[in-house]
Amino acid sequence: MPDHSSTTIHVLNGPNLNLLGTREPEVYGRSTLADVETACQVACQRHGLSLVFGQTNHEGELVTLLQQARGSLGVVLNAAAYTHTSIAIADAIKAAGLNVVEVHLSNVFAREAFRHHSFISPVAHGVICGLGIEGYRLAIDALASSRAN
Repeated sequence: MPDHSSTTIHVLNGPNLNLLGTREPEVYGRSTLADVETACQVACQRHGLSLVFGQTNHEGELVTLLQQARGSLGVVLNAAAYTHTSIAIADAIKAAGLNVVEVHLSNVFAREAFRHHSFISPVAHGVICGLGIEGYRLAIDALASSRAN
């Protein structure tokens, strides 16, 4: 059953992020998805928040996970390649009324031109890119501070 608590942050990851640590470490670093989850758990605990952490390689499943995040404090979303291709994910964010911070491990603007366009950015509260897994912590900090405002 999804957690609809305003003290819960959902951290959702898209395709190929299950391969972190071994997939192109010169681009994405050597941290694993388990390392990302641990860092997110520590950041949420520091703010007294609960964490729901997920990863999927399937676009429709990511849409479902976003819908399940309705009513939460917010979502840290690394949609990976779906960032550049998925209107469905952007629509899910809008339909669910989510407070989303878009995160990318690499600096997408220093990479291929097709990565410079995001369908997520126009419906996101903010965007963090190029800071590795530290970007996830910063996104959680931003969502936690929005609770105080």
